[in-house]
Amino acid sequence: MKLGWHIGYWGATPRRDVRETLAAVEALGFDSAWTSEAYGSDALTPLAWYGSATTRLRLGTSIAQMSARTPTAMAMAAMTLDHLTEGRFALGLGVSGPQIVEGWYGAPFPRPLARTREYVDIVRQTLARDQPVASAGPHYPLPHPGGAGLGKPLRLITHPRQPGPPILLAAEGPRNVELVAEIGDGWLPILFSPRQAADALAELSRGWSKPGARRSAEDFEILPMVSVSIDDDIEAAADRLRPALALYVGGMGAKSANFHFEKFCRLGYEREATRVQELFLGGHQEEAIAAVTTAMVEEVSLIGPKEKIRDDLEAWEESPATTLLIAGDLPLLRTMAELVL
Repeated sequence: MKLGWHIGYWGATPRRDVRETLAAVEALGFDSAWTSEAYGSDALTPLAWYGSATTRLRLGTSIAQMSARTPTAMAMAAMTLDHLTEGRFALGLGVSGPQIVEGWYGAPFPRPLARTREYVDIVRQTLARDQPVASAGPHYPLPHPGGAGLGKPLRLITHPRQPGPPILLAAEGPRNVELVAEIGDGWLPILFSPRQAADALAELSRGWSKPGARRSAEDFEILPMVSVSIDDDIEAAADRLRPALALYVGGMGAKSANFHFEKFCRLGYEREATRVQELFLGGHQEEAIAAVTTAMVEEVSLIGPKEKIRDDLEAWEESPATTLLIAGDLPLLRTMAELVL
């Protein structure tokens, strides 16, 4: 099993230690480093800057939001980074959620599966450079059917590296995961339970079995984002992660469309997740954080003393996960390298 550093996106200001930490994790044997975006820093620009501080690390987006760029613009950026990193770039994509897509990007959210399929097809067409890019739509028609009526199919000017960067997709719902296995090179799950991996494997297997599926179980990457909190006191370790889980389960999306809430329900925590959501949306955030049970934290995270985490890692190593994406400072990353690598 490999390790990746999940750098994430900036908060109010950029992190100042990234280049130094990248050099350290590369020396420690980490396989990759990953950026993300919400509605602050973007995922692509930092990778171009960070990449100059590395020589071996794969560099990926986990995730770049599809609504932020047209498919051809995303392909152009992917091709550019793939050249700049000499083939070390991996394109991680996701649909985000309706609050960001419609509230920030001003685009419609419905039919995310159909949009994902069409988007990835155009990105692959563009990077293949076999012929001018065209698409019948309906989500991303090329050429545009209206306007001046002068649009024509175009071919990428710059010749991409071949075979081009892998395309990995974020997904949580069962049908989304099935689609990822059918059209993607890998999966970026944000809430992954190694103890309940059989359900995820069943969803992936349905995608791998589709006619024309791009990959199989043998050459498909699974890179879950895993939060780690090391402390001799298990409850204190869980306390550090409860706020983030309360935000995901309770407030990362509307009550009628929160994919993280739905994921915890499928993991068997419907009663607990409902309580967290009700408190969070009711304005009682501290109570919502307290309502996140230690079992919920342990289901998708690694917490406790170093010796306990070493034992808990066995479930992750036995799961289908191929790389664990770890967020944290350099001391934590050093410890994870010691435990895993």
